[in-house]
Amino acid sequence: MNIRSLTRGDGVVIGAAVLLFIASFLDIYSIDGAPDSADIPNAWGSGPLLMSVTLAGIIGAALIVVAHGLPQPPKVAGLELLPFGVAFTVFAAWSALGNVFDPAGGFDNDGGAASIDAGTGVILSLIGALVLAGAAVATPLVPALKAPLLGAPRPQNPQPYGGQPQGGYGYPGAQQPGQAFGGQTQQGGQPFGAPGQPQQAPAPQPQQPAGDFSPFWFAVPVARPLFGEDGSPSPIAELAPGTWYLAVEQRGPSLVAQTQDGRRGVLQDTSGIQRG
Repeated sequence: MNIRSLTRGDGVVIGAAVLLFIASFLDIYSIDGAPDSADIPNAWGSGPLLMSVTLAGIIGAALIVVAHGLPQPPKVAGLELLPFGVAFTVFAAWSALGNVFDPAGGFDNDGGAASIDAGTGVILSLIGALVLAGAAVATPLVPALKAPLLGAPRPQNPQPYGGQPQGGYGYPGAQQPGQAFGGQTQQGGQPFGAPGQPQQAPAPQPQQPAGDFSPFWFAVPVARPLFGEDGSPSPIAELAPGTWYLAVEQRGPSLVAQTQDGRRGVLQDTSGIQRG
């Protein structure tokens, strides 16, 4: 599972699921005049609240995180996990709202002589479920929530855009001693034009045939989506600036790129990329 594929919205989903779990251990209702030692159940003592709010919300959050974190998440009945996860979170929020209005599940203490109110557990469950469902629904729509949860690793001592790359994911490494810029090796390890060496122009590099593609490393100037090779309109990953990726194939103006975790996809916008 690649945690760098998770978004800020996924972080909100995880936090809301943790809040639901904590709320499940708190009282689900309070009775006016009842002593502090009264045995009031929590969500683990109420089957409807446990199944429809706590577990439904946690399962929905897990499905959403797995769908975003795995390169190729499994499908259920031919459908992706993400819609199932969003549906679970919306159902949990709806059920939590109903439990606030009737926390005791229809129980009437002493024929209605005492007032039964929603407890801390039910109120926190409602808050957690609403935040969970809101983040699940809004993440694909709000740019701030679609941003990566963890920033991509950047090379040490980064150079200005357009400069010579200085390392990063998959970059072949620094120049070897005795090797001049552009890969030209000078005799005796001396750079071109050094004293005692004849100033001879380097031999021109042979031009590569137009139809012959060689893989190369590249970086993007800004974050750009990587689409599936099957032509799906939904991005499978996002290429981040400051990270080196491997271009393995040319498809017209587009490139087939490989990410750190081995996923392959099509980079449609190749303008301004920096070659390694």
